[in-house]
Amino acid sequence: MWVLTASGCRRLGAAGSLAVAVGGWAAGTLPVRGGWGLWEPRGSALTLAGALLAYLGLTVLVAAWWRYGVLLARGVRDGVLATLAWWTAPLLLAPPLYSKDVYSYIAQGAMVLEGHDVYGGGPSVLGPGDLGADAAASVGGHWTDTPAPYGPVFLVLAQLVVKATGGEIVPAVLGMRLIALGALALIVWAVRGLGGGPGGSDGALWLAALNPLLLIHVVGGMHNDGLMIGLMLAGVLLAVRGRWVLGCVLVGLAMMVKSPAAVALLFIGVMVARRDGGGVRGLVKGLVLPGLVAGAVAAGATVSAGTGFGWVRTQSVAGTIHTALSLSSDLGLGLGLLLGDDPDPVKAVVQNLGLLVAVVIILVLAWRAWRGLLDPVLGLGLSLVALVALSPMVQPWYLLWGTAVVAAVAWRSRAGQVLAVLSAALVYETALDGRTPWYGFAVAGAALVLGLWWVRREPWGEGPARPRRTLARTAD
Repeated sequence: MWVLTASGCRRLGAAGSLAVAVGGWAAGTLPVRGGWGLWEPRGSALTLAGALLAYLGLTVLVAAWWRYGVLLARGVRDGVLATLAWWTAPLLLAPPLYSKDVYSYIAQGAMVLEGHDVYGGGPSVLGPGDLGADAAASVGGHWTDTPAPYGPVFLVLAQLVVKATGGEIVPAVLGMRLIALGALALIVWAVRGLGGGPGGSDGALWLAALNPLLLIHVVGGMHNDGLMIGLMLAGVLLAVRGRWVLGCVLVGLAMMVKSPAAVALLFIGVMVARRDGGGVRGLVKGLVLPGLVAGAVAAGATVSAGTGFGWVRTQSVAGTIHTALSLSSDLGLGLGLLLGDDPDPVKAVVQNLGLLVAVVIILVLAWRAWRGLLDPVLGLGLSLVALVALSPMVQPWYLLWGTAVVAAVAWRSRAGQVLAVLSAALVYETALDGRTPWYGFAVAGAALVLGLWWVRREPWGEGPARPRRTLARTAD
């Protein structure tokens, strides 16, 4: 049948993506006001129809994506970039999908332009006559009074979008989507450069860029995680090619979008240490110099942006918001309720213990990479997965941090296949309008069980990625 071919998957996935976009016009995260008559509520019946259409389209997209990956794993050669274009195109003019975060981004950019301290207050400080007031009115409840947890590099980009569009919702959202597309292009470039490991870069792009979790949350939802991943992966690629100083500059910029990119510095340091023979001198160089370069970039970006160093103190604000995907928060809350009337102190202890365990895992993976037992790039990917799994706040798209990195060097490994299953399941956790309804978790659980059964039944047969030459000798 034609649907079982690569070209059939391309068309089927495009149809699914189109259904998601069309559904979004009726049931997406539409603005409270300022939608220009384009992105406006259409009534409960049409909203329900749009949501159902989007769920159906998303399922078609996931099925086409999985079948396409199976074909690539079996050695089929196909134009993956053409497929990416087909699947991305329907989402380009859609309203925000699966999240209201883009309204926070626009409002925060407007706060900078209006002279507000973006690290001292939330979008609610914007008055009716201020730039970005319409965006501020559409911000999700938790984030209305929450300071920005993002670095100055991203805030400058948001500021430029607001300045260019006058803060009008529709053009500002489309401007943020252009940034998301730039991030996607960076991811594609870096993943192709890293080669994908055994099986080639086509499969790596399948897991990293064609991933429905990335398409709906980075292209559709415009989450800035995509930009962090793109800059971080580009920096890692340059480090692998021997240009580790420039690579650390890019990682420093990624940190000034979202701070978890800093984990990459440890593994770039491993590459530097191994290039110098792994001795004490090389180890000290690897532990110190990447951090100094990225730190200088962070300081320079902060001073240039003029937003101040408030981002240092706001890195923990996200942890105050409970998300059901955070194991440490769920466990801490449960124990706190059992032990007393106020669960918050116990919850905080468990969350900190989770982060401590994540740090230990990251250090063990870095040590194994330094000993030559693990590809440093794969070690970075696994570290980011561990960090997400044990963080006090976890959103579905956070899985992309590590998934894109693992895909770049070991997409056919068991870890890559499990991350593919998790990606396919987590697309269902969030509804089209940004809510997290109970049925989303039920569908995600069913998809997870089905996917893990498939992995056990048809493993792709590629063992752990082999250690690779990590750093060429260059002038850096």
